[in-house]
Amino acid sequence: MPSYYTKYGGFILSGAIDKYVYIHVNRPAADDLIRVKYSRYEQVSSPDEVQHDLVRPTLRCLNVSGNLEIASMADVPAGTGLGSSGSYVVALLTALHALKRETVPTQALAEQACDIEMNQANHPVGKHDHYLAAFGGITTLEIEKDGRVHVSPLNLSISTMEDFSINVLLFYTGVTRSSTAILEEQKTSSENGDGSMIDALHRTKDIGYRIKEALEEGNLDRFGQLLHEHWQNKKKRSIKISDGRIDEWYRIARENGAQGGKIMGAGGGGFFMFYCPNSHKPGLRKAMTEAGLREMRYNFDFEGAKVLVNL
Repeated sequence: MPSYYTKYGGFILSGAIDKYVYIHVNRPAADDLIRVKYSRYEQVSSPDEVQHDLVRPTLRCLNVSGNLEIASMADVPAGTGLGSSGSYVVALLTALHALKRETVPTQALAEQACDIEMNQANHPVGKHDHYLAAFGGITTLEIEKDGRVHVSPLNLSISTMEDFSINVLLFYTGVTRSSTAILEEQKTSSENGDGSMIDALHRTKDIGYRIKEALEEGNLDRFGQLLHEHWQNKKKRSIKISDGRIDEWYRIARENGAQGGKIMGAGGGGFFMFYCPNSHKPGLRKAMTEAGLREMRYNFDFEGAKVLVNL
């Protein structure tokens, strides 16, 4: 988040998966209204009347007005830690640029999405979700103090990539939550120079660098150990990140073969990610299913945001 990287610089290592936000835009022939379809339905006369706090600034940013229909679907629920809001903005921008027959470089697309969500919608988020949605892949982001982002694909061997994608498992807890309270707490503590928060974020960044090194060396067991270290450190940032149920699920996972894991995103619910060596995966899957969690199978996505149909 800016509250940290503007003082210390940032580092992110993350992966894009093949679970998507789909945006369909159309210009109906009948009238000049704006229709927005998501979990709600809006029909208004101007962008300023749109209630969706990401659609409204996006339409303003691209100077798009009436005679427009926007419909969205997603492969995973919102509030589950998989970057849905950042992916939504990137997808919406991609669709609207295509509608206007505009070509935008990938980094410019990511920065535009960041500006809309972080500065215009005032969501307490960082840049990683937007960049991963735009670029795809297993990617590292070096963020300078002035906010400039350097994007690099992780240098993985083919065999490491195969083992990594097979042995990193995602399980849905069934708990959705808003990340705002957790991230606002982190933002406020960082801005106020809270020592324990800053130390925890420094440690998170350092673990990120060590994870990058372990993966590029092909040392996946080390990755699992560092993932465990990361989770223990992450929980220090807020009491809202974990709770009794989450801690119990994690204990069960560790007892059934997971070397490490974490709740995705800000914490508090959503998806658990575990690293589990191949020979232990049947036991982990059985234990998590019996505990009430549901596995989500996936592949990595290396294309990023894309237009499926452009009429």
